[in-house]
Amino acid sequence: MFFLHRNVVHSLVNEELESLKSRGNSHSDVLEISYDETTLHHIQVMETETETEVVITDDIGKIKISSKQIDAEMDKILTRNILDLEALNEGLILQSDWQNTPYISTVSSFKTPNGHIGYVYMFKSTDQIQHFISRLNEHFILASVLILFFMLITIFFLSKALTKPLISMKEATRKISNGDFSVSLPKASKDEIGELSTSIQTLANDLNYLKKERTEFLASISHELRTPLTYIKGYTDIARRENISEKERLNYLDIIYEESNHVGDLLKELFDLAKMDQNTFPISKEKINICSFMNSIFQKMKPAFKSKGVKLEFTCKTEAVVDIDPTRFEQILLNLLDNSLKYSEMNSLTQIEITNENNFVNIIVKDQGIGIPDEDLPYIFDRLYRVEKSRSRLTGGYGLGLSIVKEIVGAHGGNITVESQLNKGTCFKITLKGFYDDNNFVNR
Repeated sequence: MFFLHRNVVHSLVNEELESLKSRGNSHSDVLEISYDETTLHHIQVMETETETEVVITDDIGKIKISSKQIDAEMDKILTRNILDLEALNEGLILQSDWQNTPYISTVSSFKTPNGHIGYVYMFKSTDQIQHFISRLNEHFILASVLILFFMLITIFFLSKALTKPLISMKEATRKISNGDFSVSLPKASKDEIGELSTSIQTLANDLNYLKKERTEFLASISHELRTPLTYIKGYTDIARRENISEKERLNYLDIIYEESNHVGDLLKELFDLAKMDQNTFPISKEKINICSFMNSIFQKMKPAFKSKGVKLEFTCKTEAVVDIDPTRFEQILLNLLDNSLKYSEMNSLTQIEITNENNFVNIIVKDQGIGIPDEDLPYIFDRLYRVEKSRSRLTGGYGLGLSIVKEIVGAHGGNITVESQLNKGTCFKITLKGFYDDNNFVNR
């Protein structure tokens, strides 16, 4: 506004000066054509009716006419030595200071028909200019106040619109930092603030899920440990009695031994998961022929399947060499085959198949067991998740096996998927990325 005001005032004063100079030039043009008393009188009368004043002098400074009585300020201008004589023909601005002097003025020269030189001085009171600029200042001040008022209103509503979600997010982050993850932020807008709100909401949901998972995990572990420890303590107390037979004592010791193994297996699986979480789980890869490797596992598990009356078949459709940790991958396959055995009925079939497809090795374990419900499929790789919540301890593990399987496959850069139908069976497929080298399929 200051810049605009300054330019408007500057343009206004320049227009007044140019107008005054043009009026003086007009009079000088008339005087060059007709220089006589009538013309001088006409100019004098004409300027008396306007806001400007005119003084006409001869070449020695003698005043011919004046539309107003000469005062001291006008006399100073009339007696001023004009240095730029060439500019007089086009008109010359003598005084342009409208703030500190009572007049702005110009001068134009003319030559009479008989060859004499004369000067036309034009004056305009700066009071009129100052009054006009004063009114202009009032309008600018009013406009500035109105603009400021509307800016403040706009800033107020914009700040409320911006700060309200920020305050909500601040409160949400405060609750999260205090351990309260039950955060619900309003629907986010499609901008940076909306993205931040969505990120905070996602973080809160994830933390809330992890909190619940941790609580359930600890509760499940406590339950899994409490049950065998209760058996161990109970049967130990009985075995310590003196009035029981040696046969009964040995039977109780066998139960204590089995329960101790349960606890040991659980702690081993928990220890493996902890090492995976800390990225300290050792993976020692070596190049292994997958067919020979899987055949050894097939031979190892075949008697267990045969004893339950479940047929186990092995098919290898590719001579592939894979770069894996044999101990860890044996742990994976034994876990998957053990699950198939547990949930397969007599006279059913379990198949192990090795294929390659588009530079991928597929290890498939497919059974004809009881299957997994659709609602449970997304969670079977979660820790301590059991499809059968109430199954007996004799038929199932601890809900850690498949989560360990997924972690180990991921550590090898592979992927494991599952498909299942109730009462029709389950199919696990492990996929490893690889490439061909010298006609052998090699995992990488």
